[in-house]
Amino acid sequence: MTALGTKLRRELWQMRAQTLAIALVTASGIAVFVMAMGALASLEATRTAFYERYRFAEVFVNLRRAPERLAEAVRELPGVQTVETRVVATADLDVVGFAEPIQGRFLSLPEDGAAALNVPHLRSGRLPEPGRLDEVLLSEAFAEAQGLRPGDHLFANLDGTRRRLDVVGTALSPEYVYAIAPGALLPDDERFGIVWLPRPAMAAAFDLDGAFNDLSLTLLRGVEPRAVIDPLDRLLAPHGGLGAYPRADQFSHYFLDQEIAQLRVIAGVLPVIFLAVAAFLSSTVIGRLVAMQRETIGVLGAFGYTNATIGWHYVQLVLAMTGPGVLLGLLGGVWLAQAMTALYAQFFRFPFIQLVFEPGPLILVVVVSLGAALLGSAGAVRRATRLTPADAMRPPTPPSYRGLGWLTRLHLDQPSLMILRHLVRFPVRALFSVLGIAAAVAILLTSQHFLDAVEALVEHEFELARRYDLTVTFFEPRHARAEAELLSLPGVLAVEPSRQLAVRFVNGRINERGAVTGVRPEARLERILDAAARPVIVPEDGLVLSRALADKLRVGRGDLLRLEVLEDRRPTLELHVAAVVETYLGTAAFMHLEAMARALGEAPRPNEMRLHVDPLAERAVIDRLRQRPEIASVARRQAVIDAFRQTLAETIAITVGFYILFASLCTIGVVYNAARIALSERARELASLCVLGFSRAEVAYILLGEMLLLTLIALPLGALLGMGLARFIATSMESEIFRVPFVIEPSSFAWATGIVLVAASLSALVVGRRLWRMNIVDALKTRE
Repeated sequence: MTALGTKLRRELWQMRAQTLAIALVTASGIAVFVMAMGALASLEATRTAFYERYRFAEVFVNLRRAPERLAEAVRELPGVQTVETRVVATADLDVVGFAEPIQGRFLSLPEDGAAALNVPHLRSGRLPEPGRLDEVLLSEAFAEAQGLRPGDHLFANLDGTRRRLDVVGTALSPEYVYAIAPGALLPDDERFGIVWLPRPAMAAAFDLDGAFNDLSLTLLRGVEPRAVIDPLDRLLAPHGGLGAYPRADQFSHYFLDQEIAQLRVIAGVLPVIFLAVAAFLSSTVIGRLVAMQRETIGVLGAFGYTNATIGWHYVQLVLAMTGPGVLLGLLGGVWLAQAMTALYAQFFRFPFIQLVFEPGPLILVVVVSLGAALLGSAGAVRRATRLTPADAMRPPTPPSYRGLGWLTRLHLDQPSLMILRHLVRFPVRALFSVLGIAAAVAILLTSQHFLDAVEALVEHEFELARRYDLTVTFFEPRHARAEAELLSLPGVLAVEPSRQLAVRFVNGRINERGAVTGVRPEARLERILDAAARPVIVPEDGLVLSRALADKLRVGRGDLLRLEVLEDRRPTLELHVAAVVETYLGTAAFMHLEAMARALGEAPRPNEMRLHVDPLAERAVIDRLRQRPEIASVARRQAVIDAFRQTLAETIAITVGFYILFASLCTIGVVYNAARIALSERARELASLCVLGFSRAEVAYILLGEMLLLTLIALPLGALLGMGLARFIATSMESEIFRVPFVIEPSSFAWATGIVLVAASLSALVVGRRLWRMNIVDALKTRE
């Protein structure tokens, strides 16, 4: 056994470059898996701890106005554990020195600061003192983005009254782990913040003394939310209840759930590709080693080594080649998981993120990695154990090239013909080499698909569909004359009204809480577009639904849908689905603004306005709008786009960098090992060609031309695999809030192709250098 140990160490040193390539590819797969599972476990553990410690509610409901005594009736509902009422509103904020519009989400705090549910976690300063009605807490992200600290102040437009608010502390909330403004794509902490204000101040500002407009509750263990939501809706309906919803549909929680689901997709797809490539590389390396060591195996058998001992020796070799990759992958995965959780901390605001690694997945990935390498090498190990000493001492049967005469009809030069003959003679090896390189192309295309898809989304949603400059939101629906008033402002070029109406969509037993937007059919500032970016006209007697909402309700064009209005007189409407359109944000529904007014029994009363303004006058228009008491908030479309692009630029570079690294390692591993094995197999043949008069360049062409041909074949196949993988991931990541269009630009194909060709060229240069330095005499002494 000591002799076999020495042999093992010698072989590992001789194959150190190939071993390194296998280890790096294996490490890539394990690192991606450990990163995804570590980030997933960390997010889940941190979320659970934060939710429990700060009592995150399980059911939520918004309503118009209900007396405080109604909370007792809610507490009496079966299954309810804890109830808390609040006053909640959205209003415009003004920070000295910041000219952009800022939206604030105002939440009432009990006067003593002791919230029963959704407890704010104090990060700095203190809670507002009883009786100090102008003291506020700010969300930490907003305060940091604006440079606000305890002792500073800001202003707010609270139901038409401009108020100075004194900042006494900053806080985090389980309700706003992911704080995003309405209509935004990503958090914009400069332009959206959470503000906690004492309950008496909120009640006075919004005329809700002795009343509430927001309700949160927790449930007894084992009680399903639906069992409480139905009676709760019936109880609150006379008070303007907009429909209760469970924690699963709460905006912040839903976004966090979607991120966790995406991590599961990453952990289940990418590692499989890398581990399959590593298994193939192990198979080819061990297979070639066994073929070259036939005589050695025979000598070992003649000296009394059993087949089991010889087989175990080669199993140890496989484990020794794969083991460093496993260790490197685990360490690299831990580092990547730390980097990923640090990145998440910029978007998901927790008081802490505890890095957690569950032992089960780590053990699983180690076993699968080693098992894949052993499985890939099983055939070579089996051949080694079945060789008798007599058979092993005889040279192997030379490969037969019979039946390949048809290649001569291609009228190629002799070196090119030799390349084709060798590939056709060993088709399985060539196929797996092509698949390994194609996998690298697919990974790169998948990373580029995300960038292209985001650009397509921004173009569709914010340049083609939404062509306004400002969105004005009112505290209450306004009469039609509000449109003329805004149009009369200097610098305003066009105004379009719309009405957001809370409804419950019902199709048989399927019902979904949401909103329908009343728009004018001739709208130009916010258009409804189909998949081909053609405008869709909203009919006077029908609905236009987004595909996501139509799929969820299981309706199509021409179907009848019931709408239970959750506002005002709460009528029930029955409308046909006139069209289903592709949208990438939210689950939208549209109807004719005039038809909506008739259904409600009133004149058109929009609660939002879209404005197109002169760019030179935009700042003056915003200032005038923010001075109007009836306006709750003003938002700039371009600010949403700019914030989105800035966030994307900060985060996507890291992700794409990882993809480039992993794909390059995959390409280098496949190309280098294939060329290195071909050189070791054909060293005598290539040396003979040099003796026969072929130049070193021609000999290099025979060896490296094969690798080039395999790479060129892999490029279109990798493009097809990449398109399929990108479509699969895009489909897997679809949600009600955000959908990624399937778009891959020609430049992305060129980019992926360039990266793979560069990686393949580097591998070819390393092997070509070895070929150029090959000693012809030593190569000719090599036994066939």
